[in-house]
Amino acid sequence: MTDTQLQQQILDAVDAQFDEQVAFTRDLVVYPSLRGQEHTAQEFLYNALAGRGYAMDRWAIDISEIENHPGFSPVTANYDNAINVVGTHTPREPKGKSLVLNGHVDVVPTGPTDMWSNPPFEPHVDGDWLFGRGSGDMKAGIAANIYALDALRSLGYQPAATVYVQCVTEEECTGNGALACMARGYQADAAIIPEPVDDMLVRANVGVIWFQVKVRGLPVHVREAGEGSNAIEAAYTLIRALRGLEKDWNSRKDQYPHFGDTDHPINFNIGKIRGGDWASSVPAWCTLDCRIALFPGMTAADGAREIEDCLQTAARNDPFLANNPPEVVYNGFFAEGYTLAEGSEAEAVLARTHAQVYGHDLKSFITPAYLDGRVFVLYQDTPCLVYGPISKHIHGFDERVSLSSTKKVTQSIALFIAEWCGLEAID
Repeated sequence: MTDTQLQQQILDAVDAQFDEQVAFTRDLVVYPSLRGQEHTAQEFLYNALAGRGYAMDRWAIDISEIENHPGFSPVTANYDNAINVVGTHTPREPKGKSLVLNGHVDVVPTGPTDMWSNPPFEPHVDGDWLFGRGSGDMKAGIAANIYALDALRSLGYQPAATVYVQCVTEEECTGNGALACMARGYQADAAIIPEPVDDMLVRANVGVIWFQVKVRGLPVHVREAGEGSNAIEAAYTLIRALRGLEKDWNSRKDQYPHFGDTDHPINFNIGKIRGGDWASSVPAWCTLDCRIALFPGMTAADGAREIEDCLQTAARNDPFLANNPPEVVYNGFFAEGYTLAEGSEAEAVLARTHAQVYGHDLKSFITPAYLDGRVFVLYQDTPCLVYGPISKHIHGFDERVSLSSTKKVTQSIALFIAEWCGLEAID
């Protein structure tokens, strides 16, 4: 059989199993794997991988194993259900290059469910789109990893190299799940993460810091409001200052490769605000939950210092805050960005498989969102190919993923495995 014939067989094998792959993805979306609730989806994936004969590993993230690592992000939540699952394929006779197929199972909150067209954890297909929270980000990608290997198996082949199928948690708030896999000893010659990145390859992505700003006021009865200090209103001053920091960081974009042509690579967001206790009392407290991005090459520690300096400067210029400075607490991502070096052998293989499936060259781009690829690139010196399907409204209402795109991504990954790892016949 020629290479061309085998490649066509692999493409056909993905196509033949795609209805099953879609059904698998729908089953996975049903599990509401929000932070702290990932264990049920991980149980589903554990059983799916174990049923395929992979050697299985399952554990709750142990903070003590990673808290001193430079890539660790601070933790405020309980980790009892922060479960990682890894299935390992070991060949009879290793000949090719090893591979990690990584994906995160955790999803973000849905927001008001009455603002969805259909319940977020009742997935449905409409035309080319599979709807549901986590469908794009990134349960379709997890299924693509598994079914790319299934396609080879259906032809009587398996990778002639070690392959780790990683299903991790905590990607949406710390990145500690992928870091815990690394600390456990999992490493390979390359990694693929099929995040929903519109059929392209991520060349660079930002780091992220999560932080809280805690403001204290002076409570009085509203009839004497002028004698008190409103913590919520004081927070406005600090928000304006952080918007100024965001503007300043964006003005530096030309200093960072790949970001100069991006309109607004650094995004600051106030994701949550809480404050006060009573409508007729001047509020004594206000807490802002914030997120800001970092350029690759900018350390999280340096970013944190600039955040604190910005808030301290704003406080000194405010009569009340000067004597009641805000407190900053880091409560999640403390993660640096990365740039994927051009010219790796892994990227060249993906470029070939992508061109064969799509009929055009692989494009790369930068993304202003966090990715677990940083764990592989920064701390393992491993080329990590973040490459996945077209999606819409991830983190929003009516999240959806393109099925035709997902099929092509699965085909491309299957061809990549065949070339990168090599193949051997299944006994």
